[in-house]
Amino acid sequence: MALRRWAWLAGVAVVLSGCESAPIKAIKEEFRTLFQTHKGAPDLANGIKQYEDANYTEAARLLQLALDQGLARDDQVKAHKYLAFIHCVSGREQRCRDEFRAALKIDPSFELAASEAGHPIWGPTFRSVKGQR
Repeated sequence: MALRRWAWLAGVAVVLSGCESAPIKAIKEEFRTLFQTHKGAPDLANGIKQYEDANYTEAARLLQLALDQGLARDDQVKAHKYLAFIHCVSGREQRCRDEFRAALKIDPSFELAASEAGHPIWGPTFRSVKGQR
């Protein structure tokens, strides 16, 4: 069912590709964004894996590389979140705050998952940064 819907939407995009009105341009741009692959995505995935394996130095390197190469909006937030976690557990509170601020600048509605929000180190730091907005 979902595959048929995507095929239909792709067909509509092809049909509308010759149209240049403002609403059609917006739809075409949304399709480009939807189907665009972001160069930094593999490094983001590897960075998260390194984080989960407690290889924080390598995780931070890969997460920053992913950001530098380009990520979708939600993935940018995710990369900044993990960088914040790394800085918090490494005793770099200001850098932790800076990463949470960067995530919130991209998505002001960003929230930590319940399990993350309860963490004794970065939970209070995130709530403090979020409260400053």
